[in-house]
Amino acid sequence: KPDQIYVAAAMVGGIHANNSYPADFITNNILIQTNIIKSAFKAGVNSLLFLGSSCIYPQLAPQPLKEEYLLTGLLEPTNEPYAIAKIAGIKMCESFNRQFGVDYRSIMPTNLYGENDNFHIKDSHVIPAMMRRFHEAKLNCYESVEVWGSGKPKREFLHVNDMASACIHIMNVPKEIFVSKVPDEMCSHVNVGTGKDISISDLAYLMAKIVGFRGKILFNNSKPDGTPKKLLNVSLLNSLDWKYSIELEDGLKSTYEWFLSNLKILRK
Repeated sequence: KPDQIYVAAAMVGGIHANNSYPADFITNNILIQTNIIKSAFKAGVNSLLFLGSSCIYPQLAPQPLKEEYLLTGLLEPTNEPYAIAKIAGIKMCESFNRQFGVDYRSIMPTNLYGENDNFHIKDSHVIPAMMRRFHEAKLNCYESVEVWGSGKPKREFLHVNDMASACIHIMNVPKEIFVSKVPDEMCSHVNVGTGKDISISDLAYLMAKIVGFRGKILFNNSKPDGTPKKLLNVSLLNSLDWKYSIELEDGLKSTYEWFLSNLKILRK
């Protein structure tokens, strides 16, 4: 009989994974969130927090991305199945609130990273994949490392510990305050991020510095870039009295320390 449920479960991955397993991404994520949200309601749980993704916004939406831009344009093709599943989860929470008066909230995190991430070379997100690639290049004394795309797209990153803090904070904002801050019952989700972004090329050079790789970084223009820019507007989040605390370089350093301490587990 839980008082609160945090729906963080999802099938996730980077550009390669989204391109390779679109049916899995849309099907598994819809099943996960539908089963949990519906079961929470049946069990009488009044407070639920659903975690979405910043990829729910249109590919060419104005930057930084505001909550009200949802469903105002076409999605980025490579992660459309995943994005549609997450949009369905947001609308499911909104619909349960409207029909049954429960307090189901949704938050849209920017790109997350940190300890205990998935460091698979191909199927993980950009930071863990890049960290592992640079680390192995350093160990093997490679002259260069390839990075997918042109390096020009910009991305925003939030450390997982900040994300956990934001989840707990937003879940426990009194209902009357939360309702007074969000745009309306048909746009009730909240962006969670830092409000700052970095180009993939700058991220690659920062990663090389942290890992200690001294070779060349080659950008493969034949690979997809994805959305050119994806920066969240976090003014609503800030109005709820929460702001991030871990800067990107500090977070990458602590993540790499964890990575080094867990190499045996990761290799399995």
